[in-house]
Amino acid sequence: MTESAARQDAAQVAPGDAPSPEAEPGIWGYVIGLVLAGGLTTVSFYITRGSLFWPPSIPTALIVLAIAQMGVHLVFFLHMTSGPDSTNNVLALAFGILIVFLIIAGSLWIMANLNHNMLPMDQLMKMQR
Repeated sequence: MTESAARQDAAQVAPGDAPSPEAEPGIWGYVIGLVLAGGLTTVSFYITRGSLFWPPSIPTALIVLAIAQMGVHLVFFLHMTSGPDSTNNVLALAFGILIVFLIIAGSLWIMANLNHNMLPMDQLMKMQR
């Protein structure tokens, strides 16, 4: 198979389909990922330093940009796709996200419960005298 035929085969692969064994991710995929990740980082710094956004909306904008950057890293650097070859990787990622969510939600639940059930600090100090 000639080099131009291999490039045409790689260009005709649909998103999520497994590429042919000869079609390895090229340097341009990494360059595009780097530019997107750098752009998202620059935008997030601009949002925090600039006065263009309404201040209460800044945390929401940063969360959206962080999720977008995670998506860029998963697709362009870790090569996660929806193809049949990535099923185990996607399931492992979903399980990891579930575990992180459970740890964070459980910690917040415990801290809220402790905050609700503990005495205020001034009353606690009076009890120690």
